[in-house]
Amino acid sequence: MKTKIQPKPEFMQKMKKLLDQADFEKYEKIIQEPLLNSIRCNTLKISPEELKIKLEKKGWKISQPLKNYPEVMVVENELQPGELGRSMEHLLGYYYIQELASMLPAIALLAPPLDIDSNYSFSLLSQKRSAPKPNELILDLCASPGSKTSQIASQINNTGTIIANDVKIERIKILASNLERCGVADEIITREDGVAFCEKLKEQGLKFDKILLDAPCSGEGTMRSSPKTCLMWNPNTIKSLSKLQKKLFQRAFEILKEGGEMVYSTCTHAPEENEEVVDFALKEFKDKIKIEKINLPVKCREGVVEWENKKYDERVKFCARIYPQDNNSEGFFIAKFKKLK
Repeated sequence: MKTKIQPKPEFMQKMKKLLDQADFEKYEKIIQEPLLNSIRCNTLKISPEELKIKLEKKGWKISQPLKNYPEVMVVENELQPGELGRSMEHLLGYYYIQELASMLPAIALLAPPLDIDSNYSFSLLSQKRSAPKPNELILDLCASPGSKTSQIASQINNTGTIIANDVKIERIKILASNLERCGVADEIITREDGVAFCEKLKEQGLKFDKILLDAPCSGEGTMRSSPKTCLMWNPNTIKSLSKLQKKLFQRAFEILKEGGEMVYSTCTHAPEENEEVVDFALKEFKDKIKIEKINLPVKCREGVVEWENKKYDERVKFCARIYPQDNNSEGFFIAKFKKLK
């Protein structure tokens, strides 16, 4: 039986400011419901069609909710605890257990860019996927446990080079294990502090075609899968993380090639860790940075332009907020950028 989520009152007051009353009630309800059993077919080893057949032979009912992303699957019927992780198909690396919203940053990174105009609306976005560009150099700066790294490798079909970095040895071990199981063959794993690592790469003159910065965050969006997040939530931690996120963004963007693209993402709702970081980046890099329209196959909401007496750059509205009540998922925030000159 699912443990009842008990967020701190201060956190819930914060969410009330972000959502209207009807929406907040939907949010309150959805965080008490168990997450979908979502998995991602690892196309480095098997096609979605073949995997679906194998899993249905086990008696699993499989749906593919995203039209143009057949690798995204949901096991509809109830499973025994741990059954997803114990299956032979998982052990062989045929699929990766990954929450639906967690798949979106990598999709955004490799999706074709869309021009922003005055009629911009998330409801008008195309959901077409693009063909991967071969031989690109990609950085996944905060990579463990490897879900997004292996997803990128799968999308580019092991044709480029991915540097997958994390800071703690325990996380590196998990990262290496997952990438090996998934058959990722185009990666270099590094263990460095993210800020210091970017500074070293800058000194060496190394530039990247694409960068994913899935930044350390307060995890407000993960309460459905991790109830302990409720206990750990602290506004002071959010302020501290915001400072770190700005440093990581600044250093990462400096090693992006001209014309290169970067995705900044978090699994939190906190504007201090989301729009405030984007606002900082737009002010820091001025005419060198362009925020891009995000092409995602789920319901997204615009970024907030004002929070706690702070007004952000109007362009932060082009960021994507993913709320649990909109897609029966966890919460995420995603912003995409291009380096101009």
